[in-house]
Amino acid sequence: MKAEYERIEPDHGSSFRFMDWESVNDRFYWHHHPEYEIIYVKKGRGRRQIGTQIAPYEEGELVLMGPNLPHLGFGYGVEGEHREFIVQFKADFLGEHFLAKQELHAVRRLFERAKQGVCFGGATADEVGQRLHGFKQLPPFERLVELLKILNIMASSAESHTISADGAQVEFSSKEKERIEKIYQFVSLHFKSDIQLPDVADIVGLTVPSFCRYFKKITQMTFTDFVNEYRINQAQKLLSQGSTVIEACFESGFNTPSHFNKTFKDITGKSPSAYQVQIMETL
Repeated sequence: MKAEYERIEPDHGSSFRFMDWESVNDRFYWHHHPEYEIIYVKKGRGRRQIGTQIAPYEEGELVLMGPNLPHLGFGYGVEGEHREFIVQFKADFLGEHFLAKQELHAVRRLFERAKQGVCFGGATADEVGQRLHGFKQLPPFERLVELLKILNIMASSAESHTISADGAQVEFSSKEKERIEKIYQFVSLHFKSDIQLPDVADIVGLTVPSFCRYFKKITQMTFTDFVNEYRINQAQKLLSQGSTVIEACFESGFNTPSHFNKTFKDITGKSPSAYQVQIMETL
């Protein structure tokens, strides 16, 4: 079972991404990404799959996953209410030599352990959960400081265990990484316009049929599906910032409200207006 490659963008004005996620995801989304990921389960229980391990999880569980460690979304198959706090960040989110600082020796060891996934319990999970609960209300600088405090708490904890014995990381060749980055960069610059397959195939030196086969092999999704998901991600940001549904539709690259509404619901499980109401209620 090949994991899909997920492209993650930091929040606007931030070096990392934070989500207060309440939706139950019915999509079997077996995926990986180059970012580290912290997940705290605020509400709900179910079964998680990280790397080679499948195990039950309970409310209050805290997990740290390393780069390209395949995992299934925690919301998959959950019955009833479900809520997670999620932080996603690259190892160099504060600079290339960030982890080389002497003060971050313990965090550096934590990041090494995270390649296999680390689960935390007890007072560690409780404290990190409380800090993440107030994360959204913090201004950008204080949010960054709070993330460093959270990493230090996790790095100093004795209430943890490794999740996936072999790590099972997904590896890309340097050529594949360069190609994927070129493709994503192209989409990020042109998602508002009509993206043509010959144009994007040309930037990676492939014919259109070869490009379609390559992209599907690497990401396990079609290029059209990827562009739609990227545009919906942009629309979600716009809706959370107060844009109207019509504004979000056209600003995210869709030509008609009907196509936008259908695509938004197919991907998120909600209409744009219902999504906006839910987001505004949590702010």
